[in-house]
Amino acid sequence: MPPETPRGAARRSRFAAAFRPGNAGVVYALLLIVAVLTLLTAQLGRPSYLSPTNVINILDQSSLIAILAVFTTVVLISGNFDLSVASVAAFSAATVLSLVAPLGLPVAMAIALGAGLLCGAVNGLIVQLVGINAFIVTLGTMTAVRGLVLILTGGRTITAQDPDAQRSLIALQAGYWTVPHVLAILGALAAVAGIVLLVRGSRRAGVVVLLAGVVAVALSPVLGFELRLSKPTYYLIVIAGVTWAVLRYTVIGRRLYAVGANAEAARLSGINVNRYRIGAFVLNGLGSGFVGVLFAAKLLAINPTGLQGTELTVLAAAILGGTSLFGGLGSVLKSVVGALILFTLDNGFNVLNLGANYQGVIVGTVVVVAAAIYTVAGRQKQVRRVRESRPRTAVRQEALR
Repeated sequence: MPPETPRGAARRSRFAAAFRPGNAGVVYALLLIVAVLTLLTAQLGRPSYLSPTNVINILDQSSLIAILAVFTTVVLISGNFDLSVASVAAFSAATVLSLVAPLGLPVAMAIALGAGLLCGAVNGLIVQLVGINAFIVTLGTMTAVRGLVLILTGGRTITAQDPDAQRSLIALQAGYWTVPHVLAILGALAAVAGIVLLVRGSRRAGVVVLLAGVVAVALSPVLGFELRLSKPTYYLIVIAGVTWAVLRYTVIGRRLYAVGANAEAARLSGINVNRYRIGAFVLNGLGSGFVGVLFAAKLLAINPTGLQGTELTVLAAAILGGTSLFGGLGSVLKSVVGALILFTLDNGFNVLNLGANYQGVIVGTVVVVAAAIYTVAGRQKQVRRVRESRPRTAVRQEALR
């Protein structure tokens, strides 16, 4: 057997590192929580926790928060902070409900998205060009935009009363899209991924993935099933997938991480720091506007306190996903898993008939423990890097002598 090339060894090392507890801990935590809740519901004679209906409900309930978490993670990676996402989403919801009857859904939705984009741009411009701390700025815009919601709603609940407006809003998010032959599709994708791995030199991983894909395709006529998910869940899959790909594989993503990790070093490297940080705020505002439109389409109503407090849930999801509050570190996919953890716990408490008082205590404890684990792990990595760099520094000094 020919010796493994350094490039192949590096790829295998990165592949193995992706599954270490320090990197995939949030995924393992979700699997553990699901396993525990499944066993408890079976032991207590409750309805099956992993029933298709319950899984679909969890994904649907968490989709809007997870979308907000994706865009909030982008802002956090850039080294900034945004507390105004819930107020911006509520403002966009009130805007689309106020305009959908006279203007129609396309125009009303465009204006609502534009309102969210404008709020994000205001946040970014004030933070970057004026130089005020992002926490203070977004705390102020959170209050100001909530005031705009009060003005727009007149302090009362507004609804979409026009039948045509209701139908157009409902069509935007209600119902389910069914994807047939899911196992065959996943198998084909796995087979293609295996071939790519083989071409790139990762023989063992390529063979395993290729064989798994072939087996999945072969078994699909027997074990095939349909994927029936709500429209917001598909929106989440597309948004999270595209955002992850941009951050992972493009120059824009690499520069955004660089800006968040060390803004001065990024500036000296020729990166326009203001452009990337303002762009992150603008994207976050646009995403918040989209979530607001979906929220309005779901309830066909909005009150002055709608979505209030959601910004804390969004931040909790990002923290559970390991996103650093100091910038330069984070993953949108892990933030989505963090949102799934929060809603999995909430759904499990309801299935087990636990009181709402206990829910708050347990969820809060989970967030604090997760933040502590990531903090300790980060410190240990820094200590290891310092220890590993000392011998190299000593060798260099000895060579200079």
